[in-house]
Amino acid sequence: MSLQTLAPDSKASEIVAAMQRDGACIVRDVLSEESLARLDADLKPWIDRSQPGADDFTGRHTKRTGALVARCPESRPVVIHPLILEAANGLLKPYCERIQLHLTQTIAIFPGQTAQILHRDRLAWGGYIPKPIEPQFNTIWALTDFSEENGATHVIPGSHEWPLDRNPKSQRESIQAEMKRGSVLCYSGTVIHGGGANRSNAVRTGLNVTYCLGWLRQEENQYLSCPPEIAKDLEPALTDLLGYTMGNYALGYYSHPAMVDGLPDTLPPELAIGRKPEQIPGNTLIANGPNAK
Repeated sequence: MSLQTLAPDSKASEIVAAMQRDGACIVRDVLSEESLARLDADLKPWIDRSQPGADDFTGRHTKRTGALVARCPESRPVVIHPLILEAANGLLKPYCERIQLHLTQTIAIFPGQTAQILHRDRLAWGGYIPKPIEPQFNTIWALTDFSEENGATHVIPGSHEWPLDRNPKSQRESIQAEMKRGSVLCYSGTVIHGGGANRSNAVRTGLNVTYCLGWLRQEENQYLSCPPEIAKDLEPALTDLLGYTMGNYALGYYSHPAMVDGLPDTLPPELAIGRKPEQIPGNTLIANGPNAK
């Protein structure tokens, strides 16, 4: 039992095929050392200020740090990495018109942290999504080497095919996603996984960036983590992922609290960040509204 490891120049279709077969795969050496060094410098002050988890699931010797799009500019190219976005769309687009950013979070597992309980991330929505629908495409980018000793993520290959009420008998059913710094573990919301125990004397740090179907509520509230006054300065590819665009024809509009004279009262979210929407079905007034670029 093992996870397929792909080369950095692999095609997105190969990632999707591996995930459809096993529920997860590793793509090695995706980020350069220069990119990693910039990420380290950008993330470190926020990780240092973060508090450890308050329960066994989040980890009492683990620091989780979010709002990375707003706080850490060096994380933004990772969030919109072309290979990963293409793969995420390939896996999720059968179930939605648009995908969105679900979560951004560094996970720093400190020495002494015990293994996380094995789980499926799709349980964020309870048991309400039918089994045939895959709701998530997830990544953990290795900002340090991931090893068996320092808590490399446990994955049970093939568990995405199990009935949702089937649980592993023990952690021995899993394998650990060992990978070098700069590599990325891609895994679905349905595959069973969990953080490993850190038995080393160094911190294991990963960057957890996840995507979900555009008609689901995001785990990290991106409109609060990255509000309009910050989002207005970001590129459209990123703001679309955050949710500042329509999920489909009628999903995600807003009404301005003060009302905008001369415009309908159902406005596309792009206007909240001063952007002109790419397409406004049946309504040219909105596209030419105030502050539209």
